[in-house]
Amino acid sequence: MNRTPTLMIQGTTSDAGKSVITTGLCRILTRHGIRVAPFKPQNMALNSAVTIDGGEIGRAQAVQAEACGLPPHSDMNPVLIKPTSDRVAQIIIQGHATGNMNAVDYHHYKQQAQAAVFESYQRLASRHEAIMVEGAGSPAEVNLRDNDIANMGFAEAVDCPVLLVADIDRGGIFAQLVGTLALLSTSEQQRIRGFIINRFRGDLALLQPGLAWLEQRTGKPVLGVLPWLQGLHIEAEDALQPTPDRDNRPHRLRIIVPALPRISNHSDFDALRLHPDVDFRYIGPDQAIPPADLIILPGSKNVIGDLQWLRQQGWEEALRRHLRYHGKVIGLCGGMQMLGRRICDPHHIEGTTAQAAGLGLLDYDTTLHPEKQLHRRHGRLTLDDAVVTGYEIHAGVSSGPALHHPALVFEDGRHDGARSADNQILVTYLHGLFDSPPACAALLRWAGLTSAANFDYPALREQQINRLADAMEQHLDINAILAMLSLPASKQKHRHQTP
Repeated sequence: MNRTPTLMIQGTTSDAGKSVITTGLCRILTRHGIRVAPFKPQNMALNSAVTIDGGEIGRAQAVQAEACGLPPHSDMNPVLIKPTSDRVAQIIIQGHATGNMNAVDYHHYKQQAQAAVFESYQRLASRHEAIMVEGAGSPAEVNLRDNDIANMGFAEAVDCPVLLVADIDRGGIFAQLVGTLALLSTSEQQRIRGFIINRFRGDLALLQPGLAWLEQRTGKPVLGVLPWLQGLHIEAEDALQPTPDRDNRPHRLRIIVPALPRISNHSDFDALRLHPDVDFRYIGPDQAIPPADLIILPGSKNVIGDLQWLRQQGWEEALRRHLRYHGKVIGLCGGMQMLGRRICDPHHIEGTTAQAAGLGLLDYDTTLHPEKQLHRRHGRLTLDDAVVTGYEIHAGVSSGPALHHPALVFEDGRHDGARSADNQILVTYLHGLFDSPPACAALLRWAGLTSAANFDYPALREQQINRLADAMEQHLDINAILAMLSLPASKQKHRHQTP
């Protein structure tokens, strides 16, 4: 196995902070001039990104690549599992879908997945000076230990050190850390070189006796306590993120999005959630659908199933009422497919239903095909000629008269999406539609925002990665972490303080 310096970040639970800590360490190593790359052997998420080599990986690894100053590559996340229901998921291997499997089928498939994991790791390691690896869930899931490729199985195979992260905001971190260690084998316990405590609020002096007990009990150092970073925004791996609390200024544009059971690529809406002139809300199951200026139907990993859910929740009637009162509607990817006349899934790519009537608000049909469309795109909006960038991830191919009035024109001359004749509905397959500041401003004006602040979401995303790295350099023993990788010690001149 390649001996490129490698460090793995594992967590006591899901959402302990593995993705965030890995992102911060990627940025810190990059500041030190080290050519580092992120890696996650196996990921389960519906929030994904298109890679430079035309594949698909988890969104968190794309963010970590950005922290490294790299374009995302399919080798950074060789196994991506995208649930289509509670029992079945689409399996993505090295960027491309291989089919749908249930848990038992995937368990038998793991050896093939394992070969792809090590092949991708070796390629990545051959091109970089260090690899920062993120685990999945918890390494102490005893029912998942056979043929493990997500946590200790991988760490043992490549012989790399592991740091264990625990979220103190959830409570019970001493039980989490000691209990996790107790469920590991002797060699796995020895592989863990230290602990990181995440999301601490309060007086650190009150925590110190517990940290001293933990170090004495386990014989392993606490490498730092990262404080709660209020308002930190690092794009989420999967869970929907809450909208920041703001004052109720009446001039804000009201935008609502149904929180579909299989919503995908919800990072599409981060630029809107964080925009100072937008009142953004996800509307969950059985919640009242409030008045809004703009309704956006998001992407979905099970379009026909989520369309049925929308109808059961009263969204079809709400959309028609919204349009009668001159509101605006955007459909993104799966949301675009729902707004057409019909959705056909003859190959049962997303479920058992072969065909369903769409909402019928625009004149086109969609058929799902086994081969996904995976493209990174640049172009312009047709409504204001604003520059737009983003990516396509979809199995559907749409056709019909409505598409003769496109929403976007790409650099290669290809048209995408549609705009309704009354200019109330805009649909597109492009994810990341609101990330480009000119496109976001144009779409908000179209939706009714008369004056908007100059909001640069990509700049905010970069500033937040630097803010995280600054906090980690201040509160963690970075020299000890670098020593685990046999890399030079931290130098003060590399620090990048973010205001």
